[in-house]
Amino acid sequence: MAAPKKGRSASAQSKPGRSLALILIAIVALTGGMFASGNTTPRLGIDLAGGTSITLRAVAEPGQESAINKTNMDTAVEIMNNRVNGLGVTEAEVQTQGNKNIIVNIPKGTNSKEARQQVGTTAKLYFRPVLTTEVSGGPATSPSPSASASPSGKATNKATQKATGKSTPSSSSTPSPTATSQGRAVTGALKAGATPSATASPSAKTSASPSPSSNSSGNAAAAKLQAQYTALNCTDKKQRATAGQGAKPSDPTIACGQNSAGQWQKYILGPAEVDGTDVKKAQAVFNTQTAAGWTVTMEFTGKGSKKFGDITGKLAKNQQPQNQFAIVLDGNVVSDPSVSQALTGGNAEITGNFSQQEAQSLANMLSYGALPLTFKEDSVTTVTAALGGEQLHAGLIAGAIGLALVVIYLLIFYRGLSVIAIPSLLVSAILTYALMSLLGEAIGFALNLPAVCGAIVAIGITADSFIVFFERIRDEIREGRSLRPAVERAWPRARRTILVSDFVSFLAAAVLFIVTVGKVQGFAFTLGLTTVLDVVVVFLFTKPLMTLLARRRFFYGGHKWSGLDPKALGAKPPLRRTRRPSAPVDPKEA
Repeated sequence: MAAPKKGRSASAQSKPGRSLALILIAIVALTGGMFASGNTTPRLGIDLAGGTSITLRAVAEPGQESAINKTNMDTAVEIMNNRVNGLGVTEAEVQTQGNKNIIVNIPKGTNSKEARQQVGTTAKLYFRPVLTTEVSGGPATSPSPSASASPSGKATNKATQKATGKSTPSSSSTPSPTATSQGRAVTGALKAGATPSATASPSAKTSASPSPSSNSSGNAAAAKLQAQYTALNCTDKKQRATAGQGAKPSDPTIACGQNSAGQWQKYILGPAEVDGTDVKKAQAVFNTQTAAGWTVTMEFTGKGSKKFGDITGKLAKNQQPQNQFAIVLDGNVVSDPSVSQALTGGNAEITGNFSQQEAQSLANMLSYGALPLTFKEDSVTTVTAALGGEQLHAGLIAGAIGLALVVIYLLIFYRGLSVIAIPSLLVSAILTYALMSLLGEAIGFALNLPAVCGAIVAIGITADSFIVFFERIRDEIREGRSLRPAVERAWPRARRTILVSDFVSFLAAAVLFIVTVGKVQGFAFTLGLTTVLDVVVVFLFTKPLMTLLARRRFFYGGHKWSGLDPKALGAKPPLRRTRRPSAPVDPKEA
């Protein structure tokens, strides 16, 4: 067979090794990353590994449809994620899908009934006075005071509150006189059911009780709460999740929160004085008038303004930490700012060296307490680990059968060309497996049963690309061309067909991924991923390998088992240029 003429581009024929080296590097990099990261198997979805999947749909109050927006949905996801983590589970997934849905996937080993109760209920936000607080596991001492608030000087009577994080207790293990006085005040407040006074004395214990029977009851309740507080260890996830569980808004309670130093703080809190629904609006703003930086502003409803003014007026008379109010969301203290005066203007501003993200997070949580949003269960799927294992086993068997049928088809109809097709399928499988394993950790991709179906369908899509290329080559051979020119002439035509076909498949997968919710997205994602990989494999592996093998006598000589036998394909004789016959001469003219 003649070599390409000088001047023609022969890079595709003479340098296929570059493409093969490139895809080899990609395979080594992906598999190496897979083993280096420890993610040697794809992450399995709930329907394969076992667990509970809950689909929640956001429902707005009448006339409040605009409340269903990205900010509020993201806040709901954050709150639900904290709830699920509070159950002590690992690898739980909480994410939005579409504009109105939240998907909660909880792996096996979790009480599905408890999980549904946790994620399906509306978040409860309360403002409670702080009676006492300390770093969890530390001594029961009085926290060091934080800076007090001062009026902003604005005509709107908008005051600034300090929110420098949770106060840090002293390191001394011996209770100070201040701490003793504080403890007495707490006991008196618990019995009286009122906001504590920093000047409380032992006599407050008896004066708060109208009768011996109620005094006895108050003593028992106070002792019980004090015992719970003493035993509380907020560094323990399970204890944090159950702290104050079942407490009514009108009852004192214990709670946990994290201070600015990242330490877990424990609290005894008084009855709720302001409800989350009393917050009309909360937002993070950058204060350019002072050096406060990022702050959180709150605007209360008319009813909430009065309640907030009353409680801050009482707290402002107390000493640290009883001049603080705790903002409690789902039993967790998210902030505990201190006040130095009554805030009666219906507005307040929390400051505390916030970063933009911290300020926005707190503002979102404050807003969520007043959001006109509820969540309805659209579907709940619970799969046992045994059933998930059976489904995975069945999916693998189905994939193996599909792959085997494709291989048999290639061997029967394309014979020697299957030496190209089968390694191409293997390369595609390696790339797909490695990417699925890495994406599980990178973006939380979980291989569910529909995703396995998408991978099985992809076997046919990939094989179809090989068939298109092989048939184009055969058409060129039928026209009488030798193999090497046939490969190069067939490739542009096959390339266009493969790209159009894969584009249609990818477009269908993308649309399906965008418009669907839940497990169907797994099918769409896998289909789209394997479609992209099909293009990569065909361009960087199948075509270069075909170019190399076309130089082998077994193929270019048209062996009957090569799949390219000109006689079996009904090839025409090679086209040759002949001289045009001369015109006939008329005898009469001769």
